[in-house]
Amino acid sequence: MLKISLAYMKNKVKTRFAPSPTGDLHIGGLRTALYSYLFAKKNNGKFVLRIEDTDQIRYQEGSVEIIFEALKWAGLEYDNENDIIFQSKRLEIYQKFAEQLVEEGKAYYCFCSEERLTKMREEQTARKVAPKYDRHCLNLSKEEIEEKLKAGEPHVIRMKIPEKISPPARGGVPSTLRGGVVGEENKITTPNPLLENEGSVSFIDLIRGEVSFNLKELDDQILIKSDGFPTYHLANVIDDHEMEISHVIRAEEWLPSTPKHLILYQMFGWQPPQFAHLSLILAPDKSKLSKRHGATSVLEFKKLGYLPEALINYIALLGWNPGTEQEIFSLAELEKEFSLEKVQKAGAIFDLNKLDWMNGFYIRKLSTKELAKSCLPFFTSYGLQVTSYKDGFIENVLALEQPRLKKSSDIVEATRYFFETPEYEPELLKWKKADLKDAKEKLEFLAKELESVPEKKWNKNDLEKIIKDLIAQNNFETGNVLWPLRVALSGRQNSPNPFELADVLGREESLKRIKTAISLLSS
Repeated sequence: MLKISLAYMKNKVKTRFAPSPTGDLHIGGLRTALYSYLFAKKNNGKFVLRIEDTDQIRYQEGSVEIIFEALKWAGLEYDNENDIIFQSKRLEIYQKFAEQLVEEGKAYYCFCSEERLTKMREEQTARKVAPKYDRHCLNLSKEEIEEKLKAGEPHVIRMKIPEKISPPARGGVPSTLRGGVVGEENKITTPNPLLENEGSVSFIDLIRGEVSFNLKELDDQILIKSDGFPTYHLANVIDDHEMEISHVIRAEEWLPSTPKHLILYQMFGWQPPQFAHLSLILAPDKSKLSKRHGATSVLEFKKLGYLPEALINYIALLGWNPGTEQEIFSLAELEKEFSLEKVQKAGAIFDLNKLDWMNGFYIRKLSTKELAKSCLPFFTSYGLQVTSYKDGFIENVLALEQPRLKKSSDIVEATRYFFETPEYEPELLKWKKADLKDAKEKLEFLAKELESVPEKKWNKNDLEKIIKDLIAQNNFETGNVLWPLRVALSGRQNSPNPFELADVLGREESLKRIKTAISLLSS
């Protein structure tokens, strides 16, 4: 059995997040970035950003800016802010390494047309054989290749999957790492490294354990496309090597590609990084989370009024179990507690209700000024110029609703009756078995009595005492008085209590709304 050490360069941790600018940054991408960030911070390492913009067909204008904005909003700072690698600017480098492999007989030019490849796959599928390139162009002579290249025929460069992996040169001192624990003198040991046995390639995934693939089932992957751009497979191997990435933490969709990447490391004679493949984030129905399930992009969650601290805390727990009952973690606490050892293999269910609960928890921790800053964009988008109200009014409104908010975007619907005269049906003013006549009588009584309450006593505590004393003195049913008063002030079936409402609305506006309700009952 062949053993290949996966100890990394210089025994220092360095992770990367390498998104493709093909649209919005998905919540799964943010979790990948977060875990890479946390692993690096836990081990006193570096976390860097790389933009993999070689897919010119799927590239979307503005996506790079979206990635930057999303990471900044989430609070994930990368250590190469002034030196971000864009793969589209490194085409000559990828071409050079691909041609090196061709010269060494480890890759070859392929001139097959798309029509031929499509027909080949259809025939293989009809024979119930897994579609795989048939190496037609591997049999071309040197002269034929040169003639085709000289004629400018469209072509790609494919890697030549070996039948067996030969032993690499030994080197480096293996150290121990399991689940993100740095050993003595900041050295890292890898559990069983890359293994090769009887035509299979196996490696130890830091989350999944040993993973094995049959070499005969691997396709001769394209390395350089016909447009001169590299595929992900070649570019990510070269960049991870040159950037000295020690640990690659990425989504499980790349797991089947890992043996090809390890073979490329072998071909170049480079030390591979360690790999950790994260399971999918699943919808409640256990299908892959997608737009049909609701918001999935990071900036969508921002627009919906979620706080970055809450979103980061929540997605950290989507696949990672701290092993305790603790659920609330600051980013600093996550940096101390996180380890790959506690990342689960199974897919994690995205529970929007749990996120709402957690976001509500973080909202309640905000000062009224911080909450106002968070809510202001939503007031503005609704057309409410809340800054025009007197000092302290907005803070009082927010403080009243803060305990009930789940996300900042709820604030407009929750508080709009403070800024607009509420509209409602007269029937809403009626308390249980009482009738509209009774509601009108109680409101008329309150209007008369409250007219004599001075401004200095118009606060929730004094109002509560005054009104409850009046109820007791007149042997009124409490609900018969407080229910129509609360509806008159808010226009809603569910709202804060009438004393809090009257306090925030103020004397003049409260009396005005009570009289409006009386008029509504009189019509």
